[in-house]
Amino acid sequence: MNRYKKITLLHSNDMHGDFLAEQIDDKLVGGISMLSGYINKVRQEEPNTIYCIAGDMFRGSVIDSEFQGLSTIEIMNMLAPDVVTIGNHETDYGLAHLLFIEKCANFPIINANLHVTMNNSRLFRPYEILNIDGMKILFIGVITQEVIASTKQNDIIGTFVDIDDAAEEIGKICNAFNTIDIDFTVLLTHIGFDEDIKLAEKLDPAWGVDVIIGGHSHTFLDKPAMVNGIPIVQAGTGTDQIGRFDIIVDTDNNCIDTFTWSTIPINDKNCPKDDKIETLINAMKEKTDLKYDRVICRISRKLNHENRYKQTQLGAFVADCLKQALGLNMYLVASGEIRTKSLDQIVTYRDLAEMFPFSQCCYSMNIKGEQLKRMFKYVLRDETWDSSYHGEFYQVSTGLTITYNRTTHEFVTFSYKGYPVNDDDIFTVGMTDYHFKNFEYIFGFSRDEIDANRKPRKVATNNLETLLEFLPEYHDIDPDGEYRIQIID
Repeated sequence: MNRYKKITLLHSNDMHGDFLAEQIDDKLVGGISMLSGYINKVRQEEPNTIYCIAGDMFRGSVIDSEFQGLSTIEIMNMLAPDVVTIGNHETDYGLAHLLFIEKCANFPIINANLHVTMNNSRLFRPYEILNIDGMKILFIGVITQEVIASTKQNDIIGTFVDIDDAAEEIGKICNAFNTIDIDFTVLLTHIGFDEDIKLAEKLDPAWGVDVIIGGHSHTFLDKPAMVNGIPIVQAGTGTDQIGRFDIIVDTDNNCIDTFTWSTIPINDKNCPKDDKIETLINAMKEKTDLKYDRVICRISRKLNHENRYKQTQLGAFVADCLKQALGLNMYLVASGEIRTKSLDQIVTYRDLAEMFPFSQCCYSMNIKGEQLKRMFKYVLRDETWDSSYHGEFYQVSTGLTITYNRTTHEFVTFSYKGYPVNDDDIFTVGMTDYHFKNFEYIFGFSRDEIDANRKPRKVATNNLETLLEFLPEYHDIDPDGEYRIQIID
């Protein structure tokens, strides 16, 4: 029997409902139809092909939101991945809904460390073993602590959030299967690129982990990171590209002999279309078009949100709208809440729904000046400027002006409506449910301090619906967002 066997391992992550192709320059780019066409082409060319997804299939598209993920599962069933792990956005419609959706999936969804806190029973199958060409290939799924953050209101759901605990859990699973001669082991993670590196450092080589395929941090790579002898990869975000390993497995020693890895662009120059899956998506699009293509308003100019870690015109616009609509001193919009890169002058319901797919309720808090400074000093800490960071940066409403020196870690200016903010000043500040409930994780100190000022109030049950009602009357807002938070060295 041949000792050396080839597998082709295709992988996606953080697809976020990126179902439709876009016209970029002279070619069509991305979309599930061409992605499926490429996967089918490789499956025909390479008999030992595996396709896996490292979390976050859901959210980002009105097709996904309108059908609460059921449309995504139907599309994924046609795409036919061999194995998938969950991401934090798989829980956006609730844990009960996720467990229902799992029953609709025709492919295995794995996760080793999401569990019921009362008895530590797992919510999902922790692993999947694929039998290919006489080889046993073990996949183990690991999730980020953000799942705990998004489900914090439900105390019966927990996860091992510490990397040491995650590594220990992986070791238990690997040890349990060493006796049945696993030829190849893949960790399918959704914990972010930096955490993947930390995890790889803690893995015992005797456990036999060969590859880590990650997600969550939307990291684009030129080549794999090699840590503890393990290649770590991600494929960015969306469907504009797919990751590809071509691996020669040494089945005697159960390890990689040689491999190549690259990201393959998905476009009409090198990917055939899958007509069946395109027909399904177009049928779903026709249904959503009837609801979402109505015009809401016209704004003064196109607004951009080109960088998640700086003030943007679109971010300032959204913050100003919510501040005015809710009657607050200021509103903080996390850059990650805004999921599109621009908003055109003619604004449709679709534009707003795709911009704000994570519709949430809004809270108002009374925050002292000293507390507000602490919040922003934590948000603007050194970690924010690391290229692999995947935390929060805030778009702020008009009135608040901050100049922050990265070298001295001090504010040069911190003012409201042109006047310096004093420590005892009180401001009504709005933010969405997720950030309110995870205040300490995001801002670095307990929300108990804030609650002591005045009991927080829920001021809107849905931020998207608030915008839909507000914008037709107040579409003349023209923000100068780039001047609100300035960073100097």
